[in-house]
Amino acid sequence: MIPRAAWRRLLGPFLILAGLVWLLVASVQGQSREAIVLTVQDAITPATADYVIRGIESAETRAAALVILQLDTPGGLDSSMRAIIQTILRADVPVASYVHPAGARAASAGTYILYGSPIAAMTPSTNLGSATPVQLIGGGLPSLPSSDDEDGDDSDKGGSSSGDAMERKVLEDAVAYIRGLAERHGRNADWAERAVREGANLGAHEALAQQVIDIVATDVPDLLAQLDGREVTVAGVKRTLSTEGLEVVRMDPDWRSELLAVITNPNIAYILLLIGIYGIIFELANPGAIVPGTIGSIALILAFFALQVMPLNYAGLALVLLGIVFMIAEAFVPSFGALGIGGLAAFTVGSIMLWDDPNLNIALPLIIGVAIGIGAFSIWILGRFMALRRRKPATGQDEMVGLVGTARETFDTTGRVWVHSELWTADTRAPVKAGQAVRVVAIDGLRLTVEPVE
Repeated sequence: MIPRAAWRRLLGPFLILAGLVWLLVASVQGQSREAIVLTVQDAITPATADYVIRGIESAETRAAALVILQLDTPGGLDSSMRAIIQTILRADVPVASYVHPAGARAASAGTYILYGSPIAAMTPSTNLGSATPVQLIGGGLPSLPSSDDEDGDDSDKGGSSSGDAMERKVLEDAVAYIRGLAERHGRNADWAERAVREGANLGAHEALAQQVIDIVATDVPDLLAQLDGREVTVAGVKRTLSTEGLEVVRMDPDWRSELLAVITNPNIAYILLLIGIYGIIFELANPGAIVPGTIGSIALILAFFALQVMPLNYAGLALVLLGIVFMIAEAFVPSFGALGIGGLAAFTVGSIMLWDDPNLNIALPLIIGVAIGIGAFSIWILGRFMALRRRKPATGQDEMVGLVGTARETFDTTGRVWVHSELWTADTRAPVKAGQAVRVVAIDGLRLTVEPVE
């Protein structure tokens, strides 16, 4: 018979072991019961990357069995796209990138994300492709080789320009990147290269037939049914999926992701930049106003954050700032409209070329509206300054000219008058009677020159 003391010594380790077994069972059950759905329905931006990365990390913490990345995107930033793909490749939870619903697309950056995911799926009536990278130093799409370039003699061209060389580097880097992703997951690398070099596109069924994707599914339940029992490679390890009976949990963007999405919207960032600049200008013009400086400082900091995470064109930013300076200078320098017109042109052109990525262009109506508004405001300010210059001085000796007073005595040349609540010595060229109204026409020290008012 085991002594009671021995039972007490065994009770502690037994309870610890029972607790560990319970946690393990709960973890396994949680892993087999949950599929996290993340939704991307716009351009791939830093806010999108933050949302997807934190969603995958949350799925790992919750020991989810699967993450479904639902895509409908025209493309986006290269840096954000690569951050998402790197997170997918090193994640411990399998990620299925799913182009959904019908009519959606995974263009440009979306195609790379599909190729970088362990599972690539599409809904019928969707498409992917157009993965040619946009040149990040301006000038549009990289130039593609033609048959004349390949067969002809290039000796008379004097070699490629630095711009062509940079375009070629960007293009070849994108080709190598997407081929590496395709080979990692056993997908069609040749078509992936065509999507980069030629901007090729495929529908869902054609993509499945050419081994570009793995599954064509009508909805999420159909996708889960087709994934059950499929073997995929997750973080370099082969794993067999068990998706039967999974609970679908949609994880929508939280307040932080929504805030980042708003701030990094190119139109909002553009407006914040203008508010910040004009707020600081008004504060410097009226020291102690506080409100313009406070609002301008906050807006400028938020704008700088957006400029930091998005591909800013510094030439465009310089033109915007130069245009604002010229339009303000128009109110102080008599340039007969040259500074104002030049500033308005510089501001408009700089606004159009402010971002290097075509997916982040500022809305043209917004640019035109802001340019017209700033131009009208500058004209109004100029008119106010001209009106102030024409106004009679409100203080000093010059204020006296034009005022009307009363003669205190009758005089023909010199006498006393009451003007501006003061008694003055005045000269006149016409006789003045006592009590008659007189107008000041000049002032010399403490002596006025007046004329009688009929």
